[in-house]
Amino acid sequence: MAKRNSNDHYAERAKQLGYPARSVFKLEEIMQKNSFIKKEMTVLDLGAAPGSWSLYLARQGVKVVALDLKPLTVKHPNITALQGDMFSAELAIQLSKLAPFDVVVSDAAPATSGDRLVDASRSHELAEMAFNLALTYLKPQGSFLVKVFQNGDELELLKQLKANFKEVKVVRPQAVRSESFECYFLAKLAGPVIKVANRP
Repeated sequence: MAKRNSNDHYAERAKQLGYPARSVFKLEEIMQKNSFIKKEMTVLDLGAAPGSWSLYLARQGVKVVALDLKPLTVKHPNITALQGDMFSAELAIQLSKLAPFDVVVSDAAPATSGDRLVDASRSHELAEMAFNLALTYLKPQGSFLVKVFQNGDELELLKQLKANFKEVKVVRPQAVRSESFECYFLAKLAGPVIKVANRP
């Protein structure tokens, strides 16, 4: 428990600044160290609820399309909120109308079971889904940021990212809890997006 409490100041700061979750500081640090999202860009935020990442981006002057099964708890003129299954036919129609996007980000995480192997496998599935959407809706020079749980399976996704993007790096913000095994893949400056052969 001591390890978890050591980073609780992030949660308190998030609350003071009007963000529903401490995860906002992960995105803030990644953006400060990597110039890939700029004002007036359009960003697709997957697994957006409760909305900290979307709100942070919106406050930076970014236009955000926020997608999640759950409703967002935040509102901002720069946020267009979509609720539902990211692979449903209905949402595909809506996303097609709003696309293409400069950047696709995903902080989506599965409901954790406590079993690291199970949780990592579920995280890998979510990351793969986000990757598929990035391939579909990104602009040719777009960027992609996705959260993964480290277990070994994520290396296959890393390989696929390197096949589709010019620059790929692994980042672990300081705001990630010390006991967590999550990290982020940041894929920047993509060339023309071409789906790999074994993808639908």
